[in-house]
Amino acid sequence: MKKYDVIVIGSGGGSKITSPASRLGYKVACIEKDKLGGTCLNRGCIPSKMLIHPADVVSEIRAASVFDIHVDTNFSVDFAKLIQRISETVDGDSSRIEAGYAKNPNIDYYHGEAKFVSDKIVTVNGEELTADKIFIGVGTRPHMPSIKGLEGTPFMTSTEALRNQTLPRKLIVIDGGYIAVELGYAYAALGSETHFLVRSRFLRGEDVEVAEEFTREFSKRHHVRLEAVVREVKYEGGEFTVAFETPEGQQTLTAEALLVATGIEANTDTLALENTGIQLKEHGLVKVDKHLQTTVEGVYALGDCVGNYFFRHSVNFEGEYLFRQLFLGEQRHPIKYPPVPHAVFTRPQIAGVGATEEQLKYEGVDYVVGKNPYRSSGMGMALLSDHGFVKVLIGCKDRKILGAHIIGPEASNMIHMLIALMNKNGTLDDLLNMIYIHPALPEIVRNAARKAEAVFQSHEDAVIK
Repeated sequence: MKKYDVIVIGSGGGSKITSPASRLGYKVACIEKDKLGGTCLNRGCIPSKMLIHPADVVSEIRAASVFDIHVDTNFSVDFAKLIQRISETVDGDSSRIEAGYAKNPNIDYYHGEAKFVSDKIVTVNGEELTADKIFIGVGTRPHMPSIKGLEGTPFMTSTEALRNQTLPRKLIVIDGGYIAVELGYAYAALGSETHFLVRSRFLRGEDVEVAEEFTREFSKRHHVRLEAVVREVKYEGGEFTVAFETPEGQQTLTAEALLVATGIEANTDTLALENTGIQLKEHGLVKVDKHLQTTVEGVYALGDCVGNYFFRHSVNFEGEYLFRQLFLGEQRHPIKYPPVPHAVFTRPQIAGVGATEEQLKYEGVDYVVGKNPYRSSGMGMALLSDHGFVKVLIGCKDRKILGAHIIGPEASNMIHMLIALMNKNGTLDDLLNMIYIHPALPEIVRNAARKAEAVFQSHEDAVIK
């Protein structure tokens, strides 16, 4: 049995432990069954945004006539070359991680699947390893829904969609979450006739007003069927036939490609945790305490397989917290997340941080809404905006910013001024006292703040529920 100071299972967020610990002189074993870099690098954040950006460029070209710019939109997209470039880029980054580990005398890299033999003993490739500290960061994989006929067909999940070099003439997308709308949008912009079958509504986790605005705009540019329950999938002669039900009755769609994006599930079922005292909670997620320690002392878990949040930026925060606590001697304290933001990189773009209006209503919090459309701003006029808004939620008790939600151009950038203020317990007064560059998109945030202030001024005891 090989004895290490640290074992890290998973090379995505786990990288926040592996290299930093090795630089302090700890002997580290890194175990990864796939390519180094985790979901974000290989089949998530990075390749998807490398696909979406060209889709945005194409969308801008096609919309140029709105600005009285007339260009030949009969252009072509070299989809195979685009995907090849993306794949080569992320594969190159993954290879450089492996090369770096190979040069590091304090890191042993095991390319294989880890399984627990007992609480602190792990096997990989026939070898047994143990360590004082073990970190589980195995992430998640695409969820496979139970749909009649689906198994055995050449459907795509996000993993295959980001490696597929053939742009389908027609594509069916099952579901309406952020993966579905990001990749479906990209394929549509780059030339596929794309149809969305959405079981309930788009982006169920978003503020309802944002989701409604998104649905209106997205449905103008894509074929959308809401309240569509998929019953069966058939694949014959190189073509998918999807049978589904809507309130209007039973229907079918045919297409040469099918993308299934019905959520994710934890990879914890690969770890043989039944051999340990490590407990799981709902959906196979690892149960941890407020210090991210599992139910076995000295074994920690982070990232998607814990499920506190499902973002690369949140697992980075968790990894950095664990490193400071366990290796740098920081005074022990429970993890405390600052406001955790998110974005959906589609068209229209979405970003949010903090509570939604529905959450505040559920919790019985008194709040004021400040909401301003893009078109009611200098830059909005320049963009000829016909949709999108900034929405801020302000607590009545102390005027603190409780949440912010943006739908429209540059939403993922604009949200950062609100993230920063919320991180510092910022208030409506902080938003109002800033000088904003004119005319720039953040003025829409200022205008939303002014709308909230107007509510306070007209109703000193304003309570909106």
